[in-house]
Amino acid sequence: GLGITLGLTLLSFAIAMIIGIIFGMMAVEQNKTLRVISQIFVDVVRGIPLMIVAAFIYWGIPNLIENITGHQSPINNFVAATIALSLNGGAYIAEIVRGGIEAVPIGQMEASRSLGVPYNTTMRKVILPQAVRLMLPNFINQFVISLKDTTIVSAIGLVELFQTGKIIIARNYQSFRMYAILAIIYLVIITCLTKLAKRLEKRLK
Repeated sequence: GLGITLGLTLLSFAIAMIIGIIFGMMAVEQNKTLRVISQIFVDVVRGIPLMIVAAFIYWGIPNLIENITGHQSPINNFVAATIALSLNGGAYIAEIVRGGIEAVPIGQMEASRSLGVPYNTTMRKVILPQAVRLMLPNFINQFVISLKDTTIVSAIGLVELFQTGKIIIARNYQSFRMYAILAIIYLVIITCLTKLAKRLEKRLK
């Protein structure tokens, strides 16, 4: 169960980083259409509970595919959980990226542009290196949140750490002992990641 949880977290977070960076960069683009698309994506994904997103992907979309094609959908619970966590994490990472870029003083962009440096080059060479320093601790915190969110997708039948604990409880009825073990496992992992984030934040300061 722990292996599934960590694997799901790492995979979904890697995809979420790609989604988040794309939409985060779109949010600060000069093109208004791109900014609007980014805002719609963030608002829609963040406005729908993760459990409903996971259920929609696992049960809703396959039902639509079967009704249209008459064939079973290839989406299993691991794929559905990965997609749901990736979209959810991507929306929050997009906001981290947008906030990190906007936290860099506007004078940096103005000074670079006044020297004749193109917008994309300024963003890549001047703004992003400074913004990444501000984003890194938040990325680790988002990873912790993604790890916690894996417990929610157990609702679609994925046998990750939390669901494994529930299965064991159904066999031996030792709910106090099992939930205590689960709590300790999550606490150890999350505490280590939180300390890493704080240490990284201090070093960057």
